Amino acid sequence: MPRTVRKDTADGTGAGFPSRPAQKVVGHLSNKWNVLVIRRLSRRTMRYSELRRDIGDISQKMLTQTLRHLERVGLVERKVYPVVPPKVEYSLTELGWTLVEPIDVLCTWAIENIDQVEASIGRYDRRQKRKET
Repeated sequence: MPRTVRKDTADGTGAGFPSRPAQKVVGHLSNKWNVLVIRRLSRRTMRYSELRRDIGDISQKMLTQTLRHLERVGLVERKVYPVVPPKVEYSLTELGWTLVEPIDVLCTWAIENIDQVEASIGRYDRRQKRKET
């Protein structure tokens, strides 16, 4: 199927976009942990320990950094309850909710195309290995 090259400035690199907004935003989001946290919080508000348990292979340090970053860029809200022991819950902000559909589309694409991506990686790696020998 022939590919169509878009001539618009949707990537934020064309005229009228001197600060390259798409590059900035993608830079803020381009981390697998950000995507995983946003997907988990799209299901429901969660406590830190629930998020960590649900994601599984994320370290405490990385989850803390990820949540702080997502809060900083306005995608996640942190609510602290004045109780002992402290209770903290995380949820998506209105802005965070606007990302759920695009992330779901990306994840669907990934599921549908993982075999092709992995096959391509294998072919590339084999070619590189032959060049080295």
